[in-house]
Amino acid sequence: MGLSEKQLEKFNGQLVTWRNELEGNLNDTLHSMHSEEQTSFPDPTDQATMEADRNFDLRIKDRERRLIKKVDQALGRIKAGTFGICESCGGSVSIKRLQARLVTTLCIDCKTAQEVEERTRVD
Repeated sequence: MGLSEKQLEKFNGQLVTWRNELEGNLNDTLHSMHSEEQTSFPDPTDQATMEADRNFDLRIKDRERRLIKKVDQALGRIKAGTFGICESCGGSVSIKRLQARLVTTLCIDCKTAQEVEERTRVD
């Protein structure tokens, strides 16, 4: 069962909004990091804390950057007519799953199988 035009438009709007929010947050953080002057603290503990906070912020921004890529890919799938189709089995991805994870590419059965396989390899 494919998605209706109305559903696709709704998902497209949600993805565009999400992408704009992520990109805005990323730009705000980068701008604030550039505008901050390099603060040097006399206390090494304070300096280490500031650097740890900055590294944490950078890791979050890197995750957001990767998420923007996934959002762009989902938008591309909408344009290509493959949004909501499982990459693994070719079946339909449920609307509930798409609502929960807009950028998903696998149906719940294929995702569950993938997670079981990953756990088996790691253990």
